[in-house]
Amino acid sequence: MSSNEAYHKNVEPGAGGDGPGGSSASGSNGGASGSSHSNQLHHQQILNETTYLKPAAKQAYFSDEKVLIPEDDRTNMGFSFRKLWAFTGPGFLMSIAYLDPGNIESDLQSGAAAKYKILWVLLWATVLGLLMQRLAARLGVVTGLHLAEMCYRQYKRLPRWILWIMIEIAIIGSDMQEVIGTAIAIYLLSNKAVPLWGGVLITIVDTFTFLFLDKYGLRKLEFLFGFLITIMAVTFGYEYIVSAPNQVEVLEGMFVPWCSDCNSNVLLQAVGVVGAVIMPHNLYLHSALVKSRDIDRRQPKKVSEANFYFFIEASVALFVSFIINLFVVSVFAHGMYGKTNKDVLDICTDKSMYEDAKMSFVDHQNGTAIIDADLYKGGLFLGCTFGAVAMYIWGVGILAAGQSSTMTGTYAGQFSMEGFLNLQWPRWCRVLVTRCIAIIPTFCLAMFSKMDDLTNMNDILNAVMSLQLPFAAIPTIAFTSCAAIMGEFVNGLGNKIVSICLTIVVIGVNLYFVIVQVENMQIQGGLLALVCIFAILYILFNLYLVIHMAACMGNQRLMNSRWVQRFVLPSQNSFSIKNANSTYASDVTLVVGESATNKTVKGLETVSEKVPN
Repeated sequence: MSSNEAYHKNVEPGAGGDGPGGSSASGSNGGASGSSHSNQLHHQQILNETTYLKPAAKQAYFSDEKVLIPEDDRTNMGFSFRKLWAFTGPGFLMSIAYLDPGNIESDLQSGAAAKYKILWVLLWATVLGLLMQRLAARLGVVTGLHLAEMCYRQYKRLPRWILWIMIEIAIIGSDMQEVIGTAIAIYLLSNKAVPLWGGVLITIVDTFTFLFLDKYGLRKLEFLFGFLITIMAVTFGYEYIVSAPNQVEVLEGMFVPWCSDCNSNVLLQAVGVVGAVIMPHNLYLHSALVKSRDIDRRQPKKVSEANFYFFIEASVALFVSFIINLFVVSVFAHGMYGKTNKDVLDICTDKSMYEDAKMSFVDHQNGTAIIDADLYKGGLFLGCTFGAVAMYIWGVGILAAGQSSTMTGTYAGQFSMEGFLNLQWPRWCRVLVTRCIAIIPTFCLAMFSKMDDLTNMNDILNAVMSLQLPFAAIPTIAFTSCAAIMGEFVNGLGNKIVSICLTIVVIGVNLYFVIVQVENMQIQGGLLALVCIFAILYILFNLYLVIHMAACMGNQRLMNSRWVQRFVLPSQNSFSIKNANSTYASDVTLVVGESATNKTVKGLETVSEKVPN
C-alpha cells in the first residue's frame, strides 16, 4: 500500500468512512502495493496536511504548491531576510481579520464615543491577538496539522461536532459583516446607483471571481492580499493626513492606560474593540496557513527557525493592521467626538451629499442628539467635512476590507470543514453555501429595512462572535501545552500562565459585552427561557473543554479518572511522556530499495501508535 494509505489504515480505523484512506487493502495485496511504491519514495515521511485526512483529497490554499525555504549558507548571522521573505504571507492573510468591516466600524464608533481615550485598549488587544496567533501558528508548524485537524484527533465525536458548529457560526457572522461592509461601500461609490440589496448580490459574484485567482499560484494570491492591505493603508492613511488629528493626544491615548470621565457607553465601546479584534476562526485559519511552507519537521532546528520567522512576520503584519485601525480611530476621534447630528448638517449645507446627510443625521432632540456612528454615516461625514473625494476614498478602503476578509473567511471555513469533518467540498460549493447563509438575512434587511437596521446588525454579530472565542482559544492553549503533541516545543510554565490568564480576561470581557447586548434587546417570556438554557449549556461545554485542557497539560488526577478517560480523552490516550516529540516524526524514515517495504510499514505503524483515534 502507499504511504498515506498505510498511515490512514493504522491511524484511523473506521473514522474516515468509505473513502480511499478508510478502505485500504491489507494482507498480501497491501504488501504488493507497498512493494510497487517503495522505489518511488525518496524522502523521509513527515506528518503533513494529508495525514489523517483522505489522502486523495485536495486541500485548500496550498494544495498545488508549497513555498520552498532557501538555505542561506552565505552568512552565519542568526537572521536572513531571504528566509523572512519566504515565510512572509500567512501572517498578512491572518491580519486581514483585524481589518474587516466590523473592525473598521468598531474603530470609528470608539473614536466618536471616547476620542483617543481607549486607543491603549486597541493596542493591547492587538498584542494579545499576536500572542494567541503565535500559539496557533506554532501548532501548525510543529505538528503539520492545523487546529481543526487536531480537534478531530483529540476530541470525541459529539464535542467535535459542537466545536465545528460554533466555529461555523462565527465564520457566518463574520461573513455577514463583510457582506454589509461591501454593500455599503458599493452604495457609496456608485452614488446610490446600486441599491444596498444590489450590493449584497454583487458580493456573491465578486467572491467567486477573486477565489479563482488562486489558480495562478500561491505567491500571486498572497500578493493580491498584500495589495488589498496596501489599499486600506493608503486610503485610511489619506483620511488621517487630511483630518490632521493632534499627534500628542494620539500618543497619549495609545500609551496611557487610563480613561478619565468615561461612562458606561465608553466602557462598552472598549469591550467592543476587544471583541472585534480577536476573532475565533482566525486561530483556525492561521494554524492552517503556515502549512503552505515546506518545513522539514524531522529537524527541530528547522521547526524552531520556522516558528521564529513566522512570529516576526505575524508581528509585522499585526503592526500594520494596528496602524490602519489607529488611522480610523483617530480620524473620527478628531472629527466626530462630541459632535451632534445638527453640527454635521450645518457643515454639509452646501455639499452635494446634503440630502443624504439629512436622512442619516436625523435630529429629534432639538440639536443635542450625539452622532450614532456607523460605516455609512462615517463616509457621509468625511464627504461633508473634507469633500466628496474623501468620501469616495473611504468607500474604496471599506470595499478593500470587505473583499479581502471575505476571501480569508472562505478559507477559514474550508479548513474548518476539512479538519472537523474529514470532509472536502469543492471550494465553489463551500463559498455558495456560506455566502447564501450570510446573504439571505442580510438581503432581507437591505431590501425591506433602513440603513440603520443594516449597520446596527454589526453589534449583534459582534456579540455572536464573542461567544465563540473560547471554542478557539481553549483548544489552542490545550494542544500547544501538551508535551505529547508539541514535544520540546510545548508551552513553558510562563506561556501557560500568561495565555490562560489573558484568555480568561478576554472571554470575561466578551461575555460582559454579550450580556449587555442581550439586555438591550429586552428579551422576555419563552425567548428569555431559551437564552437561559443556552447559557447553561454554554457554560457546561466550556467546562468540558477546560477539563480536556487540564488533562492535556498533564493533570494526573484527571488523566486517571475513569469518567474523564471515557467521556473526555481520545479513544487511545496520547498524553504520555513516551510519545513526546512524535508529531514531527523525527524517528520515521522511508528507505529506498527493494527491502524497504517492511521498514516503511513498520515506521508508519510506529507513528500510528503515537496518534490517538
